[in-house]
Amino acid sequence: MIEILRVAGTALWAHKFRALLTTLGIAIGIFTVGVVMALIEGLNATFSEQISSLGSDVLYVDKRSWFMGHEEWLRSRQRRNIGMDAVDYIKQRAEYVSHASPRIQHGGTLKYRDKNLEGVSVQGVHADMAVISGTEIVDGRFLSRVDTQRKKAVAVIGDAVKENLFENGNYLGESFFINGRRFLVIGLLEKQGQTLGHDPDNMVYIPAETLMKMFGRRWRNVSIALKAADPDLVDEARDEAIGIMRRYRKLRPDQPDDFAINQQSTLQELYDNATRLLWMVAIGIGSIALIVGGVGVMNIMLVTVTERTMEIGIRKSLGARRSTIRWQFLVESMTVSALGVVVGFLLASGAALVIQRATPLMARIPPSWGGLGIGVVVVVGVVFGLWPATKAARLDPIEALRYE
Repeated sequence: MIEILRVAGTALWAHKFRALLTTLGIAIGIFTVGVVMALIEGLNATFSEQISSLGSDVLYVDKRSWFMGHEEWLRSRQRRNIGMDAVDYIKQRAEYVSHASPRIQHGGTLKYRDKNLEGVSVQGVHADMAVISGTEIVDGRFLSRVDTQRKKAVAVIGDAVKENLFENGNYLGESFFINGRRFLVIGLLEKQGQTLGHDPDNMVYIPAETLMKMFGRRWRNVSIALKAADPDLVDEARDEAIGIMRRYRKLRPDQPDDFAINQQSTLQELYDNATRLLWMVAIGIGSIALIVGGVGVMNIMLVTVTERTMEIGIRKSLGARRSTIRWQFLVESMTVSALGVVVGFLLASGAALVIQRATPLMARIPPSWGGLGIGVVVVVGVVFGLWPATKAARLDPIEALRYE
């Protein structure tokens, strides 16, 4: 085997420029697939990190699905609103739900002394939201049941609100205004960073009842966040929530649900479908390039067999078997393929590094690259090198020695 590798290396080195040109098709195919793989791997890591904030064991009861077609959206407009009393209705009857909180969102303008902050997300929630969201309080405390029951004007602020509104560093116990109403800062949320285009740091939590009191009865529809009692019981919690909501809505068995249960897996499925399309495009482009490169490998191997006809005749006359000759040329074919794979991976790795440093996109080298490279070497080397190798193995030694 070592001798076969040495002969293959010597033969390729003798025509190194031709061998390098032959590998370009393979290198281009590997580069295309490699860059897409790096981007998808980076997107996977970023997406998984971001949707983790939604909680894999958290369900969201809403009037509408997060993602729906036009016809479904039109039907959902006719649905009844979900009332605030649905929160307690679920908590009192659910066995697989440990925490529940309303979630009402409104855009707000914040004012502190002579500083104004616009476009802040003001969310009306209950005390359970701290556990449901998994957000830590770095200073002060979160909302309590007393705060919500008495409709207190207290607020827990995000890190961006603290930095942009309270520039003097004092925030805990300070009073500020939300849409003209005075609130007291009682807590600070940990810094989280943007999630799917949403900035949880630019947010304020206030009691849901206080928010409804501020903006009147227009807030009749409520979204409800539910946390499963155990991460392994999410499906049971979902089925239970559906049954409870159907009783709450007084739906007959023949009537469809007029509400939606959304969860993290909904986003994951949508994302998987989108990346599956990227994979198909990358594999298609890469396959075409690999076929072109494979044809080039076959061509150079056929030329090599012709140029080394007398050498093959000499080796066979000295007792070399057909299998030895065939294996030698297959090794040479796989060596050419390996060269293309190495060049393609180096180019793809460099491109991934440039993308990660020069753009907001994250690109990671997936651990499966090694297996992909070995697979390409074997498949392209054997498939496109088999015919030239078989042709060399079948040469008649007498005719081969007469070749000039």
